Amino acid sequence: MADADFAPIEINTSPDQVHALVQATLQEDLLYDLSRIIHLLPFEARKDTQTIFSHILRFRPASYATDKDPPVISYIVHNRPEILVELCRGYTQTQSAMPCGVILREALKFDVVTAVILYDQSHEGEPAVRLSELKPNLPQNGDGVFWNFFEWINKSNFEVSADAFTTFRGSMQEILTRHKSLVTAYLATNFELFFGRFNDILIQSDSYVTKRQSIKLLGEILLDRANYNVMMAYVESGDNLKLCMKLLRDDRKMVQYEGFHVFKVFVANPNKSVAVQRILINNRDRLLRFLPKFLEDRTDDDQFTDEKSFLVRQIELLPKEPVDRSRTSRESPSGANTAAVA
Repeated sequence: MADADFAPIEINTSPDQVHALVQATLQEDLLYDLSRIIHLLPFEARKDTQTIFSHILRFRPASYATDKDPPVISYIVHNRPEILVELCRGYTQTQSAMPCGVILREALKFDVVTAVILYDQSHEGEPAVRLSELKPNLPQNGDGVFWNFFEWINKSNFEVSADAFTTFRGSMQEILTRHKSLVTAYLATNFELFFGRFNDILIQSDSYVTKRQSIKLLGEILLDRANYNVMMAYVESGDNLKLCMKLLRDDRKMVQYEGFHVFKVFVANPNKSVAVQRILINNRDRLLRFLPKFLEDRTDDDQFTDEKSFLVRQIELLPKEPVDRSRTSRESPSGANTAAVA
């Protein structure tokens, strides 16, 4: 039989036909069914499901305003957020982790999707939170689907863990670059819970890849100007500084390097807490011996060399005893100390 017999059939469709098909897909709840059973499908069918989601999530009728979220996105967050939750739970199965991850990363480009995933706290079999039901000012209990990402990243096999972290990191970066007010409010309301899990599970992960990438992401979160208040709260903690100093002595150089970019925020802060000052003062001599030799083979990195010199000078200038510098305001200082190492 000739190869031409296997050529794909091209079908001409009109925008109205596509629109009708998308509407029928929603009416039959096909997206929810697919998100729930994708792990049961054969490999090629999972790829097809990924393609179906990708096209439908981006679909806009010809007359639809381009500055509005696609209609399917609006439908999901207002009427069927369970689709998003089931896609996240795709990380519980090796077969569905990657296709669900691809779909999620496409959907997370829209802040309404990100908000639903961040604020949903439903359990298996319960309705997910609708966009109109979000309570941004209410601290969470850590049981929602977003919090499961910490465990999926840390305890799954490498393939699932890597894809889950890609989605987690991608969602945080999307939020940091596109939806700054959303992440600022979320981290402020759930500060202790978020950074407690971030430090305990990701920063101290046994996986080198997870550990290194998590430290880098932490630095990006803290150094984003929109998160100034979050950064100041993080660098007030003596326990956070101890964890960071431990990273500087890790056996792996890239972990040391990423840890340095968090450590410098503690030292550069002109309003150090008493707890942070005490740790730095008690370790002053050791730090002054350690830093000049720290990653000294990075001779081609002038910025890193300058930052080390800056930190050495700041440590030299520390008082003999901690000074209580209680702030009356959390507004960003006009000085350039923090910016100098950002």
